[in-house]
Amino acid sequence: MMLNDAERFSLDELCALADLPRRTVRFYIQEGLVDRPEGAKRGAYYTRDHLEQLLTIRKWQRAGLSLERIRELAAGPVEGVDLPPERPRRPGDVTVRSHVLLRPGVELVIEPREAGLTPEEVRALARQAAALFDRLKKETTR
Repeated sequence: MMLNDAERFSLDELCALADLPRRTVRFYIQEGLVDRPEGAKRGAYYTRDHLEQLLTIRKWQRAGLSLERIRELAAGPVEGVDLPPERPRRPGDVTVRSHVLLRPGVELVIEPREAGLTPEEVRALARQAAALFDRLKKETTR
């Protein structure tokens, strides 16, 4: 497909449209976050796809995502999701979990967000788990 001149941008034009310095755009290209330009050397040019990649990176950075996370998201599309999906947990990641003491020596560990539970549902689960524990103890001590 041939692009007309209005759909081709020099590096300076691309930087102006994305409101980013040349150095940043080149860094993104070097890091693989943005595709390399079409053509070579003095004939190299950028397209609307490059501009979209830069605007997407800026949007995600403003949302607080790291470049590492943006790289993961750029590697694979997620259909029907407006917000970036959670990154799979890896060794060394830190998570916060709720530890609910049911009885001495018995604890329920929950990551409510991952489990999709509201605080009320967590409390209901803890009550039911404690009742189940009590019933089990009662039945085994007879």
